[in-house]
Amino acid sequence: MTTNGTGNIDMSVFKGVFPANPTPIHADGSIHEEGLRAILEDNMSHGVQGFWVAGSTGEGPILSEQQRDTVARVAGETTKGKALAIMHVGAISTESAVKGAKAAAESGCAAVCCVPPFFFRPNERAIIDHYKAVADAADGLPLFAYNLPQLTQVEFVPDLMDAVMQEVPSLKGLKHSAANFALIRDWADRGLSCFSGSGRLPLPALTMGAIGTVDAPLSLTPWLYTELYASYTAGNMERAQELQDEVQKVVDLVVMYDAAAHVCKAILSERLGIDMGESIRPNNYLTADEKAVVLAAAQKAGALEAPVAAAV
Repeated sequence: MTTNGTGNIDMSVFKGVFPANPTPIHADGSIHEEGLRAILEDNMSHGVQGFWVAGSTGEGPILSEQQRDTVARVAGETTKGKALAIMHVGAISTESAVKGAKAAAESGCAAVCCVPPFFFRPNERAIIDHYKAVADAADGLPLFAYNLPQLTQVEFVPDLMDAVMQEVPSLKGLKHSAANFALIRDWADRGLSCFSGSGRLPLPALTMGAIGTVDAPLSLTPWLYTELYASYTAGNMERAQELQDEVQKVVDLVVMYDAAAHVCKAILSERLGIDMGESIRPNNYLTADEKAVVLAAAQKAGALEAPVAAAV
């Protein structure tokens, strides 16, 4: 990781298309390392800048610590020198999140990300203490918050973010998946590197100050999102808008049957020719009939075959 000469991490490298990839798994519960490497290599071949590893679609909060450590190791090894792995370490306990942050740093990941404490309703002090512990364990890596109140019941609003930033200097950015899209501008104005968590709205997010997008659909058709980002940065707004319209059908795939992890694994299994497994229970999963419907829809949406021109 580069620095700006003062010992601070150069956050300018965190920008662009960061798929929130699924976590392939064998029937016995072990991580499908070959499958995970295949997804990362495939996405990198289409120009993604990095990954948001073991997030919600990656089923991070229900991975065991051993599974999570394996994912961090594979992600660090596979992306080294080619892309940036932001490893999600959020867990039900601070102790477990700290272990995850240490493993991410030891594995060569570029940054860690973390949801706030969940299930028990934490007050501001508990949230700050949680993030301080995770940041201290990350060995100087930048920390990204994960603003996902739909699942955590804790929402980062400006006052809370200011309080955490004041005591956790390595908090450099966030993934904003909350409903208040307008906060993207607030986060950018605070100097935070803000990824939008909406694969449905990558272009509007960029115009509001987001540094890029993190979401599951990016892993399925990375070529659409990397071209959109490149078109936007080149000032080709007409092409960027065309691609903004086109990604809608990919997002529609991911939300089918409210089983995003299994949908993504099913589509990538078909496209890459490797069985990525199913959802980790108790996550929602597809029946055989539902999987057939998903794959038929993916075929129609163009998600089962990458364009030849995009491959390298």
